[in-house]
Amino acid sequence: MIDFSLFPSPCYIMEENLLRKNLSLIKSVADRAGVEIILAFKSFALWRSFPIFREYVQASTASSLYEARLALEEFGNKAHTYSPAYTDEDFPGIMQCSSHITFNSLSQYRRFYPAVQAHGGISCGIRINPEYSEVGTELYNPCAPGTRFGVMAEQLPSLLPEGIEGFHCHCHCESSSYELERTLVHIEEKFSRWFPQLKWLNLGGGHLMTRKDYDVEHLIKLLQGLRTRYPHLQIILEPGSAFAWQTGVLASEVVDVVENRGIRTAILNVSFTCHMPDCLEMPYQPAVRGARIGAEGPYVYRLGGNSCLSGDYIGSWSFDHELQVGERIVFEDMIHYTTVKTTMFNGIHHPAIALWTKDGRAEIYRRFSYEDYRDRMD
Repeated sequence: MIDFSLFPSPCYIMEENLLRKNLSLIKSVADRAGVEIILAFKSFALWRSFPIFREYVQASTASSLYEARLALEEFGNKAHTYSPAYTDEDFPGIMQCSSHITFNSLSQYRRFYPAVQAHGGISCGIRINPEYSEVGTELYNPCAPGTRFGVMAEQLPSLLPEGIEGFHCHCHCESSSYELERTLVHIEEKFSRWFPQLKWLNLGGGHLMTRKDYDVEHLIKLLQGLRTRYPHLQIILEPGSAFAWQTGVLASEVVDVVENRGIRTAILNVSFTCHMPDCLEMPYQPAVRGARIGAEGPYVYRLGGNSCLSGDYIGSWSFDHELQVGERIVFEDMIHYTTVKTTMFNGIHHPAIALWTKDGRAEIYRRFSYEDYRDRMD
C-alpha cells in the first residue's frame, strides 16, 4: 500500500510491483507467440523507469525526433519510427536514431528513401490502411473516412517500391484480441498479396493484453496462427497502454469546496484539462479511490480542476463522508497516456512524478518548478 505521506502533492505515483506484473505478462506473450512486443513512447515515456523495462523488452517505437532520441539515448536501442510526415530538418536525426522507419505515404517514401539508401542500415516500411476499425471514438479512430493515416490497397503497385520491407498497421485503441482477429481478416484480404515481398508486419498498438478481462490465450493463438501462415514474416506489436495499465495513480488534495444551485464542487490542486486530458477528450470518468461514480448518496461532489477553464470537471462521485480541505483525493490508473499529455496551462503547479518501489520506498523522479513553466516560453 502506497504511503502517500512520503510524496509531494500533487504527484503521479507508479507502483513498481504492478509495472513488473504487466511487463512479465507482455514478455510471456511475446515468448510464447514468437513475436516482438515493443514499448510505444506515445503513451509512456517515464525514462527513469527504463532500466526496469529493459529487463523484459528490448526495443521501443517513436513518433518524432525527440521520441527517437529518447529511444537511443535513454532506452538504449534505436527506435522503430513512424510519423504522419517527416521534415527535411528532422529526418537526418531520425535516421541516426532509428532501426526501422515507416512512411505514411508513398510521396513521403519517394521524398526520403534516397537519404535512407545513402545512410544504410535502416529497414523501411509503409503504413497501410485496412479501412476497418472498431474504435468508437472518432478522435482515436485512424481508419475513419478521410483519415490522413496510411495507404489503401488500391494505391499500392503490384510490385512494392524498392526498399519497402514491412507493412505497419494501427487501428486499435484499448481493444480486445477478438477485435484483432476481425481486423486480421481485413488486413489479409486486402494486403496479403504483398506479404511475400516483405520481411516484417507491424500490427501497431491498442492491444490491451494486461486488462483483467483480456483473453491472452486467444491472442497467443492468433499470433501463432499468423506466423504459421506467413513464417517468413517477423510479427511486431507496439502497445502503449498495456505496459502501464493500472500501474499508478494521480494523488491530489482538496483546496476548497463550493456550492452552486445544490451542486457541491471540491476544487483540487490538479486539473483535468492540464493533468488528465484524456478524461475530457475520450471522454471518461476516472475511478477515485474510496468513492463511487454517480450522484447517489449523502456526500456527492463534483471534482473540479484548479484552472480557469469552465469545463474543467467531469461527472460526480459519491463519498462516505464530507470532504475536507487538505483531504487526499486519489485518481486511479493515471500513468499511461496521462503523464505524456499534460500541459502547464494557467501555470498550475505540475504534479511531481514518482515511483513506489517494490521494497516500499518513495523514489521521486521529478519535481516541477516555476522555472519549468517559465522556460517553456523562453
